[in-house]
Amino acid sequence: MIRFCLLISLLSVIAAAHAEPALITWPSGWEVEAVAQADAASKVSRQRAVKNDVGGTPVLVMELTMTPVEPGHQVNLQGVLLEMRKSLQKDFFQGGYQSVCNKIHDARLSDLQALETTCTVTQNGRHVLSQTLVAAVDADNAYVLSYAGQAEAYKASQDEIAAVRNSLKL
Repeated sequence: MIRFCLLISLLSVIAAAHAEPALITWPSGWEVEAVAQADAASKVSRQRAVKNDVGGTPVLVMELTMTPVEPGHQVNLQGVLLEMRKSLQKDFFQGGYQSVCNKIHDARLSDLQALETTCTVTQNGRHVLSQTLVAAVDADNAYVLSYAGQAEAYKASQDEIAAVRNSLKL
């Protein structure tokens, strides 16, 4: 299965002060994974959960990353999301997949204005994976919610995905 990757380094360059992690209510039955920090000095907070099929194979993963923003720093959210999307598409291409992403558009993440894009990943013309990136920023933190899954699981899990997004307390 395709490894799911999130570009923490794009947001890490703006890290500064420590902040409390965001609150997430994960859907029942999802496996919450411990996410190790890159190093002890890192102030990046990551939370991840995986939905497995009946055989235990991961079919959907969601991850929320929160990175402190240096006081006074203006985050170019559109630019960050564009870079993340380009990097994902490059990674998919190198893995033998094709991807098409929709136009970055306005969205909400918790009570914050956000930007969002979704990529459809195919192999030999068959839809195999979908991935969505949602990015938002407030005065103290930058947030990225990423969720990706096998095509059918992604489609079937829209209610659970919406419940997680609606439950976020940033």
